[in-house]
Amino acid sequence: MATYSILLAIGLVAGVLGGMFGIGGGLLMVPALILIMKMKQLDAFGTSLAALVPPAGLLGAIEYYRNGNTNIRFALLLSIGLLVGIYFGARLVISLPPAVARRIYGAFLLVVAVRFLAGK
Repeated sequence: MATYSILLAIGLVAGVLGGMFGIGGGLLMVPALILIMKMKQLDAFGTSLAALVPPAGLLGAIEYYRNGNTNIRFALLLSIGLLVGIYFGARLVISLPPAVARRIYGAFLLVVAVRFLAGK
């Protein structure tokens, strides 16, 4: 049950950031699936794409699925969080001054880069 809650939370955060900055899969879900859920890189890629399937990642998700690198259950739970989170992320970023939104986005990217460069 904790795994499901974590996946829904990852999807929700990815949805909020997607709504705010037009990102989600590659910049949030993939690192979160690797660092938090301890997934292998290819499994995280395939699962993230499956969560984003309509229509962006369909062909890529099919290829990862064919090669056994997609967790469909995880992808469905991430999708639920994305659906809700994108709405709230868009509402939030619209209320912020552009300079604040730009700084928040830059800080987020920096945190992700440092985590990967540190090898944690």
